[in-house]
Amino acid sequence: MLLPTTPPAARDPALLRRWTTLLLALAVGWPLLALTEFKPWALADERSLRATLGFLVQFVPPRTDAEFLQLLARETWRTVAIATAGLSIAWLIAVPLALGATARLSVSALASRMGPGPALLRQALRWAMIVLRSVPELVWALLFVRVVGLGPTAGVLAIGIAYGGMLGKVYAEILESADAGPTQALLRNGSGRLQALLFGTLPQCASELASYTVYRWECAIRSSVVLGFVGAGGLGQQLDSAAKMFAGQEVSSILLVFIALVALSDRLSAVLRRALA
Repeated sequence: MLLPTTPPAARDPALLRRWTTLLLALAVGWPLLALTEFKPWALADERSLRATLGFLVQFVPPRTDAEFLQLLARETWRTVAIATAGLSIAWLIAVPLALGATARLSVSALASRMGPGPALLRQALRWAMIVLRSVPELVWALLFVRVVGLGPTAGVLAIGIAYGGMLGKVYAEILESADAGPTQALLRNGSGRLQALLFGTLPQCASELASYTVYRWECAIRSSVVLGFVGAGGLGQQLDSAAKMFAGQEVSSILLVFIALVALSDRLSAVLRRALA
């Protein structure tokens, strides 16, 4: 009587590639961790734990007296105003750059290869966006503080310049990734670039554009914390003052406000996506 033979275990065809990738990641990552002196076990040191817990205990309960809440409400509104005004400037910078850098909306590229003039112009606009977003908003803020002095104006200009390059790059990529058929059909039948954008490209990616814009508004609110440390005003400046005074209750109240603002922006993004779907 013949016993049934057990089939050999199936071998994963990607096993060698996975192990090779893991070993390469370790070979590259370990020197980088050593170079950055990454030592997470230092967090478990007794003195570090004692200092951390001592600081966190000061966070409870958050400060909620009427005088501080009134100050918090005023600075919250100022922070939202800084982020919104800065993003508005960024949007005004980004839209022309994105439209000019998008080859999908080029009339000269319909018949044949894009001419050298338009191609050079688009490359120049892409380089301009690279320059704008390469300089962090903190550096822009330090520059504008020297020009216009301390206050929200420096924060607004810093966010507007830095985020203009970021929005322009992503807007151009979103427009380029849309289906080219409707846009090119409109351009071939005599429509202008604006009409092709509004009726051919924009309906396909309006939801994605709106979602990313709201996300950048959320990032602008978070950036205002860092900008407040260089005197740009808003909640960031209050957080800097509270942290320097070791006022943990005030710090926790300010952080709770930031959490609420981020949650609000997330909700706004969801509403806009549903409206534009």
